[in-house]
Amino acid sequence: MEKETNKFHALQLFTDTFTAETVHLTNNKIGIYIRLLSFAWTKNAKPFTTESAFRICQCITDECHIDVYEVLQEFFKVERECDDRNKKTWYHKRLIQEHAYLTEKYKKRSDAGKKGGLAKRENATSKNVPPIPKPKPIPNNNIYDPLFENLWSLLSKKRGSKFKAHEIWLKNFEVISGHSEEQLAKIYNSQIKGIEDDKFVPHFSTWLSQRRWEVDDNDEMPDLINRLKNLGYIHKGSEGNFEKFSKDGKNYRIDKFDEKHQIQLEQ
Repeated sequence: MEKETNKFHALQLFTDTFTAETVHLTNNKIGIYIRLLSFAWTKNAKPFTTESAFRICQCITDECHIDVYEVLQEFFKVERECDDRNKKTWYHKRLIQEHAYLTEKYKKRSDAGKKGGLAKRENATSKNVPPIPKPKPIPNNNIYDPLFENLWSLLSKKRGSKFKAHEIWLKNFEVISGHSEEQLAKIYNSQIKGIEDDKFVPHFSTWLSQRRWEVDDNDEMPDLINRLKNLGYIHKGSEGNFEKFSKDGKNYRIDKFDEKHQIQLEQ
């Protein structure tokens, strides 16, 4: 049976996002959040119960139980509701996405290594075998994959290099192929529909490389805007694909289509 690499000992921490999302927490709750993230990551991002969260945070007081439960409610999602609070199961959406991404990445690397090893063994055992003549390929004037051509034709706005977008399409075909060209075009067209200024429309190559088709129509943006307002940021409205903010005389923005939703200081 093929062994699958699915346990990773390091979790990448996006410091800008983490700081923005936890600036309102006490040091105690930040420690609880980090413990729960680490615990969930060691379990391959699989759901865990409230009771397990209490145990991993070494809760022995009611005050600790309350802090842990508040962190769970704010940063985790309930997988299965239960009348008994201790039996509720929780998961972290971003951890699941990161774990799936790394699993796919290392699987591809493993498959590529196996193919390379197979080629070396074949070469080592074929010294006395005459080479098989290779047929001369017939030139193909159409350098683009037909499926990509169909996808490109369905885009309402064709921003950026078609050649670069095609390169990314080929490189990530196994991931992208889970969606039809019609589905991908529909999601892209929907996300850029309200952007009037073309300079704010993301290049299609960037959109593909950042896997923006996985963004859930910005369901998290309203909550994030309210959270930043509570932290003293002033919401100045939308401009293209950016939500604009100001605080202490400085201007900030968040790319609505960036799944990390990192707040950026405008220069």
